[in-house]
Amino acid sequence: MRSNPSPIPVAPTSSAPSASVATPALGRKPVISREDLIEAALTLVGPHRHLASLSLREVAREAGIAPNSFYRQFRDMDELAVALIDRAGASLRQIVGEARQRATTERSVVRGSVESFMEQLWADDRLLHILLREGSVGSPAFKEAVERQLSFFEEELKLDLLRLAEANGSGLFEPLLTARAITRLVFAMGSTSMDAPPDQREAITEQVVMMVRMIITGTQTLAKTGYEPR
Repeated sequence: MRSNPSPIPVAPTSSAPSASVATPALGRKPVISREDLIEAALTLVGPHRHLASLSLREVAREAGIAPNSFYRQFRDMDELAVALIDRAGASLRQIVGEARQRATTERSVVRGSVESFMEQLWADDRLLHILLREGSVGSPAFKEAVERQLSFFEEELKLDLLRLAEANGSGLFEPLLTARAITRLVFAMGSTSMDAPPDQREAITEQVVMMVRMIITGTQTLAKTGYEPR
């Protein structure tokens, strides 16, 4: 009787290699937006940390991306810092502007605007702190961005001062210069009062309110008497 031949072993066929799918490194985000990077930078800055001291790698690590991915949204750290300053200015202008619009008298405009500003300052608003600090430190691009935001404040305040002067029948000497004097005063006082203890804050706010009213009284007087350079 003839025995059946042993089956010939067949080597297992290997499946065709599948296309490899690139996966992001552990902990890194596959997609990043400008807003994500702005938020990351905002997280890193603080009372004793300026924008100028941040590195690209720090911001990228905080945002959860590779450093090279940063350049998909910003050219460099200066551009990111300017975006942060612009955001800070727009946020504060909205808050103070709403307070001015609710006011119906010159007295309430001054108090409402100053109180809104100081409340944001002491609420640990990092955006406002950035706006106050970066005008005196950092690169020329930072200072130019802060100056641009201050000019926006001045222009908006000028329009409100003109509106109130017309409603009250009071004069206004050099409206834009008046708005500039008030804006620079409030920002200067804010920058030196960021760390003021709670028991001094009410007195500081009252001082700023009085200073602003002195400027307005002066500009109204000059509108009546005229100005003669000496």
